[in-house]
Amino acid sequence: MSPLPRLVATDLDGTLVRTDNTVSERSHRTLARLVERGVHVVGITGRGPRLLRLCRDDIPSAGHLVLAQGGYVYHCDGPDSAVPLRETVMPGDRAAAVVELLERHGGDLTVIAECDPGHEAPLIGAVIPDWPWPVPILGCEREDIFRGPVIKTFVRSMTVPALELLEIARSVVPADLASVTEAGIGFVEICPPGTTKATGLAYVADRLGVDSRDVMVFGDALNDLPMFEWAGRAVAMTGAHPDVKAAADEVTGSNDEDGVATYLERLLATA
Repeated sequence: MSPLPRLVATDLDGTLVRTDNTVSERSHRTLARLVERGVHVVGITGRGPRLLRLCRDDIPSAGHLVLAQGGYVYHCDGPDSAVPLRETVMPGDRAAAVVELLERHGGDLTVIAECDPGHEAPLIGAVIPDWPWPVPILGCEREDIFRGPVIKTFVRSMTVPALELLEIARSVVPADLASVTEAGIGFVEICPPGTTKATGLAYVADRLGVDSRDVMVFGDALNDLPMFEWAGRAVAMTGAHPDVKAAADEVTGSNDEDGVATYLERLLATA
């Protein structure tokens, strides 16, 4: 890899976005400098398409956004424009089958789904008081959740920790039925088969004619592991999950320390 990669992709929550849910002006300036130097900037996140506007605001320098763990891809051709390039959903009956399979091994599950890609559309399913994001959940019965296509499904057990439930899911859910991951919020996420941050980012890189060896990625959670394994250089945050740090080529400061900007500023200074 040359001193400057051809493409830089960064996760948002826990990586670029600070714990107060803001992105610093320093980070914005640094990413804008990359673009001025001809580097493609991509925002990549587990957030679904209903949060497209928030993602756009968090990383305005991005020419592409990869959302929903890789299932949705947008080309951002202006400050207020995002053109959909890829929209991946799974049939509701297949998502329901995954939930039923997990319940046979992990006990009763709390289930919430993202089905509507519209701006700030509500999630549907179990209404819980500790959902980590300030977004509405429309309460409904299990069978109503899966009446139509699903972007992704969130599940958790009251008796099995999330990471243990993830291991169960990895062992019992066939790859051709669904992809499963965990993004650090205490829920296992069920996504369409073949959907990962690596596949979403590879789609963008192929569109831009960029080899994976010329891609640098930043992340902190287990859902970032696929793109860490795919990209030419991977940088983990100080507070990243141990498996993510183990898979990284380097470690930078925390999101609250502007770790992404710190690393990129050093790179820009030597390029």
